[in-house]
Amino acid sequence: MVGAKKGKGSRRSRQEWRSLLAKFDGSGLGVEAFYRRESIGAASLYRWRGLLSAVGDGGETAIIRRTADCSSSSIAGRRK
Repeated sequence: MVGAKKGKGSRRSRQEWRSLLAKFDGSGLGVEAFYRRESIGAASLYRWRGLLSAVGDGGETAIIRRTADCSSSSIAGRRK
């Protein structure tokens, strides 16, 4: 079903969210008008915008990379 709108409870892929956010950027609409038109939740829009803006070159989020860095350096030195 190409072009079908996804309703509440449906899942979108990372690529679908990238496309949707690009559509939002080019729409000229405010967040509320856009999420209502696209039948998505405002919280989902904000969440995915934050997640995708933090994506590094390897496709992982900066949060995950930072957590891995912490576990191998300063935290490891505190163990007794």
